[in-house]
Amino acid sequence: MIAACSIAGSDSGGGAGIQADLKTFTAIGVWGLTVVTAVTAQNTREVRGSWMLPAEAVAAQIAAVCDDFSIGAFKTGMLGTREIVRTVAERLPEGIPLVVDPVMISTSGHRLLDEAAVLDLARFLIPRADVVTPNIPEAEALTGMAILSLDDMAEAGRRIIDLGAAAVVVKGGHGAGDGVTDMLVDAAGTVRLSGRRYPYAVHGSGCCFAAALAAYLARGMPLREAFASARSFVDGAIAAAAGESGSLRIVNPGGTSFAGEHGR
Repeated sequence: MIAACSIAGSDSGGGAGIQADLKTFTAIGVWGLTVVTAVTAQNTREVRGSWMLPAEAVAAQIAAVCDDFSIGAFKTGMLGTREIVRTVAERLPEGIPLVVDPVMISTSGHRLLDEAAVLDLARFLIPRADVVTPNIPEAEALTGMAILSLDDMAEAGRRIIDLGAAAVVVKGGHGAGDGVTDMLVDAAGTVRLSGRRYPYAVHGSGCCFAAALAAYLARGMPLREAFASARSFVDGAIAAAAGESGSLRIVNPGGTSFAGEHGR
């Protein structure tokens, strides 16, 4: 079976992180592997605490899954410290698609990546990425520029490519307006995908999108096709949440659903 591996933190509420990634992998039809970087105490409203694993524990998990599984893609989320960032960059095997979701601050405002680790993320891990998936605040932190327009999103994507990434998806959920536009920037130019903005908050949608992107890449899709499929997948999950108090519902093509108490 095709496998994809999430390297991220555990969300006790099940709405983001490792738990959301596993649900997404299953819905798309890939076997989910995990490398846990942190344990968090959180729910849909707040992160109450987080505890990082030692870097050697992260390295051991990477070695274990790589020794026994044929992995089609890796996805990173919450890495927390510069030691873990460097360990992941050093221990990931070459030649396997890598999606880097540069998780820095939770929706509720809890810092999930040390400030010192941001530079190491840009220096060591982003150059290994096939695609980086920052939201607007994360793209601003990585580039040092304000993002106020679609042109700014494109410029931020180009600047992150200058750091060494092969491609970037700047997620537009934090932008203004009634719609949401996500933008893929790669060597061939840009692709914009737009949709409606739903009138409720979301916990875990960024994790879900990056995991879906990794799953489709693991299944052999070209990046632009995987981008469109991942965007459609997340839009469907968000749309299904309407009328359910903002509960995000992940549904696979066969109809099996995974309902979590998290929304967008």
